[in-house]
Amino acid sequence: QRLLVESGGGLVQPGGSLRLSCAASGGTFSSYHMGWFRQAPGKDREFVARITNNGITDYLDSEKGRFTLSRDNAKDLVYLQMNSLKPEDTAVYYCAAVSRFRGVPSRDVAQFDYWGQGTQVTVSS
Repeated sequence: QRLLVESGGGLVQPGGSLRLSCAASGGTFSSYHMGWFRQAPGKDREFVARITNNGITDYLDSEKGRFTLSRDNAKDLVYLQMNSLKPEDTAVYYCAAVSRFRGVPSRDVAQFDYWGQGTQVTVSS
C-alpha cells in the first residue's frame, strides 16, 4: 500500500557530504508528512528531521545548518542533504511517513506509520 525505499547511503570521511533519497509509492505523496530517523549500533532509533506536507521543516539543533530536508512532490521523493558529516552521524537512516490527517507528528518514532528498510551511512576516516 505505502512503500518507502531509501538510497544514497555509503562511506564518507568526516567533513564530507552525502545525500539520501526516499522514494515513496502507494499513496498521495503530497498528503504525507515525511521524516528521517537513524539508528546507530546499540542505540534506539532517534529523530533526525521532518518535513510536513506543505514543506515546514524540523531539525535537531545538532543538525541545523548541516542537514537540509526537502521534498519533490512531482517525483514522490524526499531528500536529506547531509554536509559536514561527523563520525557520530554514523547510523542506519530510515525514511518514515504519516498522513497529514493525523496532524503534524512529534519527534517520536511512534508518530510515524510507514517505514523504509534503511540505508547505511558511515562517517569514518
